[in-house]
Amino acid sequence: MLWKESFFLKHFFYLAHNLRPMEFSSKLLENAVNEVSQLPGIGKRTALRLVLHLLNQPEDQTLQLSLSLQKMREEINFCKNCHNISDTDLCEICANPNRDAKLVCVVEDIRDVMAIENTSQYRGHYHVLGGKISPMDGVGPGDLNIPTLVQKVKSGTMNELIFALSSTMEGDTTNFYIFKQIEDCDIITTTIARGISVGDELEYADEVTLGRSILNRIPFESSLKST
Repeated sequence: MLWKESFFLKHFFYLAHNLRPMEFSSKLLENAVNEVSQLPGIGKRTALRLVLHLLNQPEDQTLQLSLSLQKMREEINFCKNCHNISDTDLCEICANPNRDAKLVCVVEDIRDVMAIENTSQYRGHYHVLGGKISPMDGVGPGDLNIPTLVQKVKSGTMNELIFALSSTMEGDTTNFYIFKQIEDCDIITTTIARGISVGDELEYADEVTLGRSILNRIPFESSLKST
């Protein structure tokens, strides 16, 4: 009993120490920590370490970081063709004449484009949706870049559409919604082979597995029968 009481007391004091509000000697420091802690996976204590690290760096280095972030936020574009992040109106992939514009791979965001490009197994274009249909998160079809995709398919300029969303309930729902929108169109619809584990995010797949999934893609309707 004494051991258990000691364990719970130590656990209580640990939580109390880590949950109590931080006390800052500078309001400027506190504001910086609060802003950095809003980044994904960054807590207050990690944010404090990062901010203090920046303070210890040469001033021009910290200012360069700030300028780079500001410049990115103000000047970055989205490709008018595929919605990929770009420095110009048309991204390098869509502007490359050696890429197959009739082959389009549907992905969730820029991280998936980077993951597939790292495999060096795909030479077509992309269409970045900007997310997945997720009613629980308040994300519907109208919040994504689905209308422009459907428009491209109906224009008849594409031969094959590859669904490469993560193997999650939201990913499968999004795939099925798009498929129903274009099922009357004259186009081949495929999905990456399930070398990617069900429930896994595409960006975390290793390059070999992802590359093989692209090469060994299967008709999308076949994937519906297997679920």
